Amino acid sequence: MSIIIKPIITEKVTKDGELFNRFGFVVDKKANKVQIKKAVEAAYGVTVVEVNTMNVRPDRTTKYTKSGLIQGKTNSYKKAIVQVQEGETIDFYSNN
Repeated sequence: MSIIIKPIITEKVTKDGELFNRFGFVVDKKANKVQIKKAVEAAYGVTVVEVNTMNVRPDRTTKYTKSGLIQGKTNSYKKAIVQVQEGETIDFYSNN
């Protein structure tokens, strides 16, 4: 089971990474904090201090088109905010 699905790269999470050493990841819905901590430490070689998780609900949308009313929704997912030890960082942009 792959715990980490992808990193979250937004302005807010990037600013948190620069100021507070916090990085965001989309993770498996069934993963707990201990599994997430071990997966991040193994994948990026950093020491994790704290893990916060949240379940993001799906957004529902309604569009009015020529062909009629179209309803849809986005997928739900689990998000993890990981704080690494002071002085360490995770570089998502390196080509290693």
